[in-house]
Amino acid sequence: MQRRHFITGAAALGAALVLPSARAQDLPPGPVKIVVGFPAGGGTDVLARLLGQKLGVMWGIPVIVENRAGAAGIIAAEQVARQPGDGNTLLMAHVNSHGIAPGLQPKLGYSAERDFSPIALVGKTPTLLIGGAAQPAKTLPDLVALCRAQPGKVIFGSAGSGSAQHLALEIFKARAKIDVLHVPYKGSAPLMNDLMGGHVQYCFEGMTTATPLIQSGKVIALAQTLQQRSKSQPNVPTVAEQGYSGFEASIWFGMVGPAKMPGAMVQRMNQDIDRVLAMADVQEKLAQVGAEDGGGSVQRFADFMRDEQRKYAKTIQDAKIVAEG
Repeated sequence: MQRRHFITGAAALGAALVLPSARAQDLPPGPVKIVVGFPAGGGTDVLARLLGQKLGVMWGIPVIVENRAGAAGIIAAEQVARQPGDGNTLLMAHVNSHGIAPGLQPKLGYSAERDFSPIALVGKTPTLLIGGAAQPAKTLPDLVALCRAQPGKVIFGSAGSGSAQHLALEIFKARAKIDVLHVPYKGSAPLMNDLMGGHVQYCFEGMTTATPLIQSGKVIALAQTLQQRSKSQPNVPTVAEQGYSGFEASIWFGMVGPAKMPGAMVQRMNQDIDRVLAMADVQEKLAQVGAEDGGGSVQRFADFMRDEQRKYAKTIQDAKIVAEG
């Protein structure tokens, strides 16, 4: 995580400490609930609980996490979108709910832009382009050459149609100008079984799922999808450095609240989240899940989400992807 993202927040926080009564007015009244759209124990949940613990101590009020899993985070987002903008209910937003869903779900029950107050980017994790250990192409250039030699025949799996992993594949197909056979699965577990069994040749997969398989030699890693190499996977080259400048398809997390939250409260939360993200023990936990590049201003996060929504909406339209179900 880049140190410069925390300088402004730390300076503003130091000034605010001089005025404790003013800072108290910037806190939500009563306990704060962070809603997570995924089951307990997953990466999004782990980060939300870590932030909640630290913020609760910092604010002197209870900060609890509520898991409301379903529809890749959309159900949780719909719930939070209906809450008042008093800061008592927040959402750990995810690339699915606030990056992909706005362009994928025609009947989405919320507007990612109008119904939420962006607060802070918590972190990005790369997806990893992996293949079965016995597959012939073991580098990205070799894989592109193989796909061009056998258009429509190299089999790529994904965790589901319209998933972050599928969208990473579609973005790469467009950049590399290749045609492959896409096979969507219902989740990563059956996909990994078929990848190791040779029924699927390659796929983009999240770091948490892919890393232990790479370490055990059951799969090979050809590329990762952040623009800079993740500290958690320093030996895996990025797609960008292998000839596709600017390529990024991250799985990201960020804190948002309902629309119309007071500006001073949003700024206070942003600055305090920056403080938490800079803590040594938090940095260690972020590294364990491969999350980095969080922090920065409210505007940085708002701009980032807007760019992600546009990128994925274009990819979904160009690839004619239809939501499952």
